[in-house]
Amino acid sequence: MSVVKVSEAATALPRAWSSRALGRVGTAEVKVLRMDELPVEEERHAEPEALLVLDGRLELDVDGEAVTVGPGEMYVVAAGTAHAVRPGSSGTLVIVEAEAEAEAEAEAEAEADRPTDRHSPGMLAR
Repeated sequence: MSVVKVSEAATALPRAWSSRALGRVGTAEVKVLRMDELPVEEERHAEPEALLVLDGRLELDVDGEAVTVGPGEMYVVAAGTAHAVRPGSSGTLVIVEAEAEAEAEAEAEAEADRPTDRHSPGMLAR
């Protein structure tokens, strides 16, 4: 894999709050997105997620508590925790999301069941 220019990837996104996957680490997906001052509705995830602000700031409401995450800071939202983005968030955000264990297992099983393009030498001679 080559070096990823995270800020350039965020700038190239078609709109704010649309994310782009940059890569995977184990079962976790690393994404980048651009924030645009507008709020985002409350959500919960089965697994924890890490929110790393590269530039700007992220304004969160976490279980009813206001949390501000500044440039170079990271906040980890615990699994099952209600969180929403408050108005005023702007800049570049990197999100590390772990897949739920059941989702990761289902994906691994589906991958194992997919046919491959590998052929034995005898099959090529036919």
